[in-house]
Amino acid sequence: MIVIEQRDLTDITIRTARLLLRDVAPGDLASIVRNMNNLAISQFLARPPLPYTDEHGLSFIHAAREGRRSGYWLSCAIAEQSDNRMIGSIGMTLNDEFQRAEIGYWLDEAFWNRGLMTEALRGIIDFGFAEFDLNRIAANHFSDNPASGRVMQKAGMTYEGTLRQYLVRFGEPKDAAYYSILRREWAGSVSG
Repeated sequence: MIVIEQRDLTDITIRTARLLLRDVAPGDLASIVRNMNNLAISQFLARPPLPYTDEHGLSFIHAAREGRRSGYWLSCAIAEQSDNRMIGSIGMTLNDEFQRAEIGYWLDEAFWNRGLMTEALRGIIDFGFAEFDLNRIAANHFSDNPASGRVMQKAGMTYEGTLRQYLVRFGEPKDAAYYSILRREWAGSVSG
């Protein structure tokens, strides 16, 4: 169950049982930079450079805000409700033409194995289907990061296949395992 606190697309907070999925803010810079410099996290993300500087983080915050304004990308900080401190990020890229979205995420290593990422993923999936005319929401992970696949499965997504050497990270071709959930599957899980 999620609660959506929304004024417009640029000011949305999604409240789950334990989390707030909220706008990324300048006060999140230290968390972003620290986590993107943690190889345990960043090795499984397609884009962040290493080393990751304050300038990279400020560019990310600016892009996240612009993405919300344009309606193309909804990027959220993941924060615990208790203190609103950023512990991760989740974003949904929208494609209105084809009624689909793609999700990407990361979580501070200190918060792994608590079910928080699954909760955040379910929250943004619920939000996506409830607020947009989407038929499909997808996500992918590097094949050498099976924990991310388990998160997707627990959030109700179905494995579709692996794209061989789909991405290159640190000069190494990486396979990407794809998952999705369709509106009718989501509707069945919400009503059932």
